Amino acid sequence: MFLHIKNLLMAEEVAQMRGLLGDDAPWVDGRTSAGTQALAHKRNQQLAQTSEAASTLRPLVLAALQRDPLFFSAALPRKIFNPLFNRYSGDTNFYGAHVDGAVLRSQATGEWVRSDLSCTVFLSDPQEYDGGELLIAQPGGDQRIKLPAGDAILYPGSTVHQVAPVTRGARIASFFWVQSMVRSTEQRELLFAMDMDLLRLRQRVGESDSAVVGLTGTYHNLLRMWADA
Repeated sequence: MFLHIKNLLMAEEVAQMRGLLGDDAPWVDGRTSAGTQALAHKRNQQLAQTSEAASTLRPLVLAALQRDPLFFSAALPRKIFNPLFNRYSGDTNFYGAHVDGAVLRSQATGEWVRSDLSCTVFLSDPQEYDGGELLIAQPGGDQRIKLPAGDAILYPGSTVHQVAPVTRGARIASFFWVQSMVRSTEQRELLFAMDMDLLRLRQRVGESDSAVVGLTGTYHNLLRMWADA
């Protein structure tokens, strides 16, 4: 499942974050966080995880996630890796095909997180740079993703993906991983589809309709059966 979350960040939040992610930000070689497979294919910059700028920016992303019901419904988060920030520009402008590590440890907190889901929050508008699409491998060909600033894409952490070379401008984004309460992708997607159908049903017939009450109970019983909270 690929979920486009529109306006995860408000315009003023994007502006605040971009103000701390300029050329003078504490950027470091992005390969410091790469696994063995990705090391030879990663050429980007990453905001130092222990920097003051990172400490200021992370809570903005986490607060946006907490207030977004679509993210919660799709991810059912148990743990969220402390958000990271990267930049693709100049000679550090691409990230080749790779699969994210199954479990990742945050330098900021020391906590291990299983990467059930990956998420990228775009902080640069598409017209600010050429290239830089997030390419996610699919049976019918790569899915190309390039979203407005403030929008996010949520996708399975098990997918092969890459960032196309940036040939003009700079692509700035936040990214992180989610360990879900429901490990199974199939079960998680089923619960999300059911939750969205219930939302539409409530809008048509109201909260007190017997079908809504019964199906809501079924949703929570399935979640109770499958969740590892």
